[in-house]
Amino acid sequence: MKFLALLALVSAPNVFQVKFETTAGNFVIEVHRDWAPHGADRFYELVRARYYDDSRFFRVVAGSWAQFGIAGQPKISQKWRHRTIPDDPVRQSNTLGYIGYANTGPGTRVTQVYVNLGDNSRLNATGFAPFGKVVEGLEIVQKLYSGYGENSGGGMRAGHQDQMFDEGNSYLDKEFPKLDKLIRARLVGNR
Repeated sequence: MKFLALLALVSAPNVFQVKFETTAGNFVIEVHRDWAPHGADRFYELVRARYYDDSRFFRVVAGSWAQFGIAGQPKISQKWRHRTIPDDPVRQSNTLGYIGYANTGPGTRVTQVYVNLGDNSRLNATGFAPFGKVVEGLEIVQKLYSGYGENSGGGMRAGHQDQMFDEGNSYLDKEFPKLDKLIRARLVGNR
């Protein structure tokens, strides 16, 4: 716990990369702190804390987005569930390959992020601020299992994710066994 508290005091580098190892293959996201400093700092904190390791891509809609960011272990996801970060102004567009935080309105960003799998620039007007983009392996993100669509993880605004927070991977693996797994996320280089 002390380690996690220390991480919160560290600002992210101006630009950094994160390699994601998944059951579909690997991809790399490059984060730009000047695009969305609060979002970049939180993402850096979460990756360093290994929050995303052994989780699932629980909301994948082909041509729209691939969403992840609920820890596979309920104890971990519950600790982070209400630790919101301030909003960032939108400086980049929600187009193919860009990543931003899912939210339910102003001041509600926490840990869930999405990669745009198409042109979602309509999200710009409602405060969805991209903080990075896929720079390697976009084809991997595009082939993540999307057969469940909104059914396996949609409904953030309507409270339909409670079972994911309460039961973690055991729930998702039982009810939605074809979801791709996020094995681990690691900073690229010495950071």
